[in-house]
Amino acid sequence: MSDIGSEEMEEEQGPYLGEYDGDRNEREERHGHGKATLPNGDTYEGQYEHGKRHGTGVYRFKNRARYIGEYNKNKKHGQGTFIYPDGSKYEGGWVDDQRCGHGKYYYVNGDTYEGEWQGHLRHGQGAYIYAATNTKYVGTWVNGKRESHGELIHANHKYVGTFKDDRMEGKGKYVFDIGCEQHGEYIPIEQEKDDKGDDEEPQANIIPKWKAGHVTAVHIKTEEEIAEEERLAAQKTESEAAVADVEAAAAEAKENDTLVEDPKAEETEGVCLCSY
Repeated sequence: MSDIGSEEMEEEQGPYLGEYDGDRNEREERHGHGKATLPNGDTYEGQYEHGKRHGTGVYRFKNRARYIGEYNKNKKHGQGTFIYPDGSKYEGGWVDDQRCGHGKYYYVNGDTYEGEWQGHLRHGQGAYIYAATNTKYVGTWVNGKRESHGELIHANHKYVGTFKDDRMEGKGKYVFDIGCEQHGEYIPIEQEKDDKGDDEEPQANIIPKWKAGHVTAVHIKTEEEIAEEERLAAQKTESEAAVADVEAAAAEAKENDTLVEDPKAEETEGVCLCSY
C-alpha cells in the first residue's frame, strides 16, 4: 500500500501567525513553552525557540491529523508519531519534515512496514506484512519499491531471491515446509494492456513468469535437534565467557606483578652475602 503524498502541511511558518499564549524572550519572540491557534484552525502546543517550533510539541490539524514529537526550526526532526486523517500512523525518525531513519508505518488496511526510510519512502532494509494474505516481505527497498535480495514468506513456504522494480525478477528459489527447495528464475514477460484509448500507444504490462529448475531436498530439524543446538550454543557461550574471565584475570595479575626493590641494595652492592 502506498504512503506517498499522504503528508499534511503545517501552516505556522512565521513567529506572529495566529493567536499565541505562552512564553516569550526579550525580543518578544515565541520562546519556551506555548500554545498557538492558527488562522486555518490548526493548533500547536509545545516548545518554541526564537519564534519557531523547536523541541517537543503536538501539532493538531483541522482535519484531525496530528503530529506528536520533536521539531527543529519549524520542521519535524528527530523522533515523532504522525497520525493521518484516514487512521494510518507512522512512528519513527524524521529529518527536515520527512520520514527518515528507522520507523514503523501502520496502514489503514492493516498492513505494516517496519524498517528504514529516506525522503518519505521505504528505503533500505525493512519488513512489510500484507494483512490480507498474511504474507511478509523481508529485504531491501529502494525508493519505496522492493529491490535486490529479499524473502517473500507465506504460511507454508517462502520465496528467496531477487526483486526488481517491486516485482520478483531473476534467480531465486522456493523453500517448502515439506522439506524441499525448487530452484529457478523469474523472467519478465511483457503483456499488452487492454485499457488504452483510440489515440494511445499500446501499454506494456510486465508480468513475472516462474521458470522452474532443479529440486533439492532440505533437512527439516526436529524439536530435539533444535533444543540440542541451543544447548550446545549456550554451553559454548559459557565456555567462552569463562576463558575470557581467566585471560582477563591473568592479564591483571601480570600488570600488578611488579618487583619490590630492597632498600639496602645500595649498601650491599658488590658485597657477597652468601653464608657458609
